[in-house]
Amino acid sequence: MTVKELRKSPMMAHLLDALEAGADIGHYGRLTFAMIARHFLDESEVIEYLQKDSDFSETEAKALMQQVQGKDYNPPKRERILEWQGQQEFAICPNPDDPDSCNVYRELTFPDHVYEQISSYYEQKASD
Repeated sequence: MTVKELRKSPMMAHLLDALEAGADIGHYGRLTFAMIARHFLDESEVIEYLQKDSDFSETEAKALMQQVQGKDYNPPKRERILEWQGQQEFAICPNPDDPDSCNVYRELTFPDHVYEQISSYYEQKASD
């Protein structure tokens, strides 16, 4: 998997461009980036991108990756991204008025285990 794959999502291209420019993408921008990018890039590459954020150190980037991987977070749904965006200054979703934008499950193909975890979660929730 590569950065080229990630760029198939306009939102991820937006986050990559902002990071490459040294922008502060905010806590939730970094969290969103890590939760999605970890399925496409090596851990070291994700950490390297996170460090480009003007307000984020190597130690913080490594800690965020440990958290995301340790909890095995699935990529966030569009609704969650928009909710998070409302809690910070940086716009994670560049086109929030477009109902098709920032839906990474439509824009990207994740490894099978991501879809299996989501399916398992909903099956368990339905049986409770």
